[in-house]
Amino acid sequence: MTQQVPSTEPELAGVRNFRDVGGLPTVDGRRVRQGVLFRSGHLAHATAEDAAFLATLGLHTVFDFRNAADQKLEGPDVELPGVRNVNLPLSDPADGAEFWRMVRDGDLEQLRAILADGKGADRMIASYRMIIKDRTAEHSRVLHALAEDSVPALMHCAAGKDRAGLSIAVTLLALGVERDAIVEDYLKSNARHRRYKVQRSSSQASAYSPEVMELLSPLFDARAEYLTAAFDTIEETWGGVDPYLEKGLKLDPRTRERLRERLLD
Repeated sequence: MTQQVPSTEPELAGVRNFRDVGGLPTVDGRRVRQGVLFRSGHLAHATAEDAAFLATLGLHTVFDFRNAADQKLEGPDVELPGVRNVNLPLSDPADGAEFWRMVRDGDLEQLRAILADGKGADRMIASYRMIIKDRTAEHSRVLHALAEDSVPALMHCAAGKDRAGLSIAVTLLALGVERDAIVEDYLKSNARHRRYKVQRSSSQASAYSPEVMELLSPLFDARAEYLTAAFDTIEETWGGVDPYLEKGLKLDPRTRERLRERLLD
């Protein structure tokens, strides 16, 4: 049965969590332009119809934040004619490999050991903080590319929630988008038709039991506390968004203004 999605969004069969970020308000009364900045999950399973739709967007660049392990698991993105593909892994291929193996293969006792009592959410918060602190070069490259020539652009990772979510959030901060609007867009990844399909190796019903799914939920939810942790890291490390952009991401005022000209109405 075909899943119903809002009429304002395309219904893509093989691409999860796709949306246009256009329309979000800035603190100075402007809005993100429609049709210039998109986000999604990976494109590896895009159908021919999905690819045909994506080709109508006039994309200049697709930013893929997956690492080599992700790409081995899911496959490479579908080829889109005339589109530049930029792979900027935002997590180390070896980072958490054993952890994610247990998520896919582990039994209930193993999952309790690594995820129960808040450990799953704590891991996500630590990951968001790490990406903000340690991946400034990658985020700087994205913002400079957008300011120069790389729009319309699509940003994605595996689920389009965490690594892509942070990159979108950083971009929106640079544009001066209202903080509440950034969080609201981020939380849209929780909609049922957008959520990443949890991968478990076993086909047994017990692999998807209510307790297992509850243990896994911190990993596959978009939670405001995760994005708040990223914002807090910016404040704690650089003292605010402006010094973060200037010192952390090397975004000078002229480049930031070019970025706003390209992406804002």
